[in-house]
Amino acid sequence: MSLTRAPIATMASGAEVALYLHTLVGSAGDGPTVGICAAIHGNERTSTEIVLEASRAFSGLDFKGRLMLAPVANPLAFEANHRHTPTDEINLNRVFPGQSGGWFSEQLALVLSREFLDKIDVLIDIHSGGDRPTVDYVYIRNAERLSRAFGSRVLYRGAPDKQGTLFAGTSVSVTEKRDVPSVTIELGGGLIDQRPYVGRGIRGLTNILATLGMLDREPTPSPDQIVVDSIVTSRPRMGGFLETEAPALGETIGAGACLGRVIHPQTFEELDRIDNQVSNGIMILSHLTRNVVQPGDYGYMVGSISV
Repeated sequence: MSLTRAPIATMASGAEVALYLHTLVGSAGDGPTVGICAAIHGNERTSTEIVLEASRAFSGLDFKGRLMLAPVANPLAFEANHRHTPTDEINLNRVFPGQSGGWFSEQLALVLSREFLDKIDVLIDIHSGGDRPTVDYVYIRNAERLSRAFGSRVLYRGAPDKQGTLFAGTSVSVTEKRDVPSVTIELGGGLIDQRPYVGRGIRGLTNILATLGMLDREPTPSPDQIVVDSIVTSRPRMGGFLETEAPALGETIGAGACLGRVIHPQTFEELDRIDNQVSNGIMILSHLTRNVVQPGDYGYMVGSISV
């Protein structure tokens, strides 16, 4: 495995910020270069755990082609355990491909595009639920076979906007312009043991490599899967303890059912009740423990199942 350091900038403190990219070259012959990216949002550390364990697992495998790993795409946000880049409070995953004279996040996006996204034949971009909510679904972008191969039960096929894009400025918007097969994974997070999600991540990545023909094995068939065409995000209007009443991730829920309640941490009164707005829904993001939330935080995400 080789390690490349790609400088980004020198901060006002004098500290240097750089990206570290790992390259694993398979011993089984030629094949595609698969890029695996994590921590575009800095508080989604489960994604970095998956890439760390992938580097260990795949170093001992005979495979075709190359793996290029970007374990921490947003170093300053990762350090701060913060979703957005703390220097400018910009969502890095909305400013790709970046620009040299822009905000720090735009300069970071430019380096990621040049040193990573422009050099790969397949992109797997891993996200998680952050340090409080937990999430579980996979986007269907331009590589449905690979998205399904990861093995998650719920997949999301979003509708593009009037310009024909889905979430402009994301990492996959760069690779899709080159017709690079691109998969976005949302998995894990929250104040719970992440090892089961990391294990699922390694199994899913392995199955994607098998589906690409990079491994000398047959892919594992996908489980029964549900595709949703829209997602409704519900946020608390009040802050306090969020106590969940929603069913488990991957389970169905009807309109009007209570997702959770916000409780005042000192008076113990109920401040807010969050109800599901989707008539035929399935849980894809939830709080699995009693968490502290602020007004407007991520509460719940419910996918809409087409009848």
